[in-house]
Amino acid sequence: MSGDEDEGVAADLSAMEAEFLEIDENGRWNAVYQEIRQQSCELPCRVAKLPENKNRNRYRDVSPFDHSRIRLQLGANDYINASLITVEEAQRNYILTQGPLPNTCGSFWEMVWEQRSRGVVMLNRVIEKGSVKCAQYWPQREERDSVFEETNFKLTLVSEDIKSYYTVRQLELENLTTGETREILHFHYTTWPDFGVPESPASFLNFLFKVRESGCLGSDQGPVVVHCSAGIGRSGTFCLVDTCLLLMSRRKDPSSVRICDVLLEMRRCRMGLIQTADQLRFSYLAVIEGAKYIMGDSSLQDSWRELSNEEDDPPQFSPPPPLPPPREPHNGETEPTDLPELHEVVQQVEIRSLGASQGPELRQRSAAPPQPPPDAAKWVDGCAGSQDGASRAQPPKEAAAERPKEGAAAPEPWSPLLTNACLCTALAVGAYVCYRAYFH
Repeated sequence: MSGDEDEGVAADLSAMEAEFLEIDENGRWNAVYQEIRQQSCELPCRVAKLPENKNRNRYRDVSPFDHSRIRLQLGANDYINASLITVEEAQRNYILTQGPLPNTCGSFWEMVWEQRSRGVVMLNRVIEKGSVKCAQYWPQREERDSVFEETNFKLTLVSEDIKSYYTVRQLELENLTTGETREILHFHYTTWPDFGVPESPASFLNFLFKVRESGCLGSDQGPVVVHCSAGIGRSGTFCLVDTCLLLMSRRKDPSSVRICDVLLEMRRCRMGLIQTADQLRFSYLAVIEGAKYIMGDSSLQDSWRELSNEEDDPPQFSPPPPLPPPREPHNGETEPTDLPELHEVVQQVEIRSLGASQGPELRQRSAAPPQPPPDAAKWVDGCAGSQDGASRAQPPKEAAAERPKEGAAAPEPWSPLLTNACLCTALAVGAYVCYRAYFH
């Protein structure tokens, strides 16, 4: 790159950094984020709302649009909560989907097979904040393989490379109907908090370029499958940063890439991408830092690797993330929060009130399933489980009213002597009252 080109790139990045600093110094991130929400399109998602598909959605307010949803090819029902995002100029395709449910794991791997995807990017943990955010849809080391009988696929764990904040797994997906097998790479970011942002742009970019270097994002492969819990927040951040950096590389003009415009275009394919103002701010930071490498500063990749400390031991405990904001169905007005999600918010408030020292113990207690009272056998069997798979049965109001409040001391039975004394006293008083009334 010539000196004039270097100066032009630096000027373009300075303009982008100036935009970031202006929003940052004036505290306008929330305003910019709300602008994006208001400008986002509301498009139909009728198939997701059909009665037969409701138990295939993790959240009732996050659904794929009809025009961009992925269609399965096996079986009578072609529905899965997944959307195809195509960025034609960048020649990049992504499938954004929710964390699989116990009843959709087979459909998930059917989709990976039918779309000829070579990579899966997972940006959440299976359990977060004491509740299940994703089914265990790949075999663990002690299992080695899993069979999904409903779709006739077998998945085998070949190898696992565990780093401090991410894990790369090599999987073998076998179509038991045809006997054909394919290699699938599973990139798992293990420390990205729900509704939050990664530790730093350096760690995130180091992870992103690991995925890029594998070839899973290439145009000669099927769309990479990206998911978190809902498939819109962390997943949207990953795809937005990758797309913006790719557009900058192709155009050789960073200033021509407007991050908000790219996000609005991507939101036409899946609702609610980027869930918080903090995620939008982080996307800007990551794009600005990544653009320096894209435009010629090759030393940055080594710096990201060092700053991310990927060779350290994985952390045993992460502090609780910030309380989640309400989701935005159809990119517009919010709906009432589901009870399971409200339960998680209460747990977070309890963790914060007890302080960091007691946080792990409370998390352990909150992760354990609640035990029903002994007299609840008649109603436990009929109660429905939550969307995350953890049953939260509620007793009838009449039964609840008969039981004493939790924490209240139960009344002790009276002793026989005290009972007899009270009875004799009552009889004596009654006899005296009768005597006075009759003779006086």
